[in-house]
Amino acid sequence: MIGLLLSVNVNATEDTRILLLGDSLSASYGMKQNQGWVHLLNQQLKTKNKGYQIINASISGETTGGGLSRLPGILSKEKVDYLLVELGGNDGLRGFPADLIKNNLLQIIKLAKAEDIKVYLMEIKIPPNYGPRYNKLFEAVFASVAKETDVPLLPFFIESIAVHPELMQSDGIHPTIEAQPQIVEIMEQKLQKMIEG
Repeated sequence: MIGLLLSVNVNATEDTRILLLGDSLSASYGMKQNQGWVHLLNQQLKTKNKGYQIINASISGETTGGGLSRLPGILSKEKVDYLLVELGGNDGLRGFPADLIKNNLLQIIKLAKAEDIKVYLMEIKIPPNYGPRYNKLFEAVFASVAKETDVPLLPFFIESIAVHPELMQSDGIHPTIEAQPQIVEIMEQKLQKMIEG
């Protein structure tokens, strides 16, 4: 996958800023940046004067290790209030050890907490390519990390979309352009709970 860093121009400095550290599911994979759910959601939040926005630091193909290595540099340049971690899918697809994924996520959360940033962790699920044993170990990582770090665990955000083949690209992993507005609605609700309680 081609690495792509998406950035959001920030005008209202008083806005609550949510850093999204993710992979291709949040990086407009297979479409233009302005067709992806993050861009569409930011537009919607601005229209509704919600007072918060997403700073998108998602890169296609990103792993938990890559996110961990990039995070210090991002935090040195961006003032953020929340961190939403949407990583792990590429680790799982490559069969990385569950302990490695867990350790990377723990370190990401530790870095953010050291900056007094409130962290939310996104649960990630992968196709059953590696069999039930690996899938069970993989999925358990996220609940374990959330419990150990006392951060909220959000349900996998495209789970309700992935079960509809017509809403998925030909690879069966990435949602289509047509699915993006549905992701916007799902994520707006999640963000509202995060920010507004």
